Amino acid sequence: MFTAVGEQLKSLLFNPVLLACLSSWFCAQFIKTVLSVLYGRIHSLTELMESLIWKTGGLPSSHSALVSSLATTIAFRNGLDSDIFILALCFFMVTIRDAVGVRRSSGIQARKINEIGRSLKEHDITDYEVIKEVNGHTPMEVTIGCLLGFFIGLAYSLF
Repeated sequence: MFTAVGEQLKSLLFNPVLLACLSSWFCAQFIKTVLSVLYGRIHSLTELMESLIWKTGGLPSSHSALVSSLATTIAFRNGLDSDIFILALCFFMVTIRDAVGVRRSSGIQARKINEIGRSLKEHDITDYEVIKEVNGHTPMEVTIGCLLGFFIGLAYSLF
């Protein structure tokens, strides 16, 4: 029984779809972190680690890279007419729409709310605590993420 579970775990960990997704996400985060370092946006080891592992927003979009590689590897492994590819494609479309639309709009709104709140606090009108500004993506950041994910997914599918 334990050998069967061990074999399944080994198959999961070496699955090309999973490896493509993780690789594309990590590559996007790494590129994003390098660009942040080059532009002087990272000032501590904590910020460096946060950017490498968890930071949202910026170029390239790691969400877009991940879902693009997911759809690409599934398309190559199962075919464009497979139900699982259609599921991955729909997931891709929802994620991309969210990255460019909803998350970006929410971030812009949060930034404006924080500006108003700080102004009100400066004038002693109200006590205001800053809300988190979710970083969405520009269409270019999403496009670059999609291309990165596509090529990483392609590499895992062909080799």
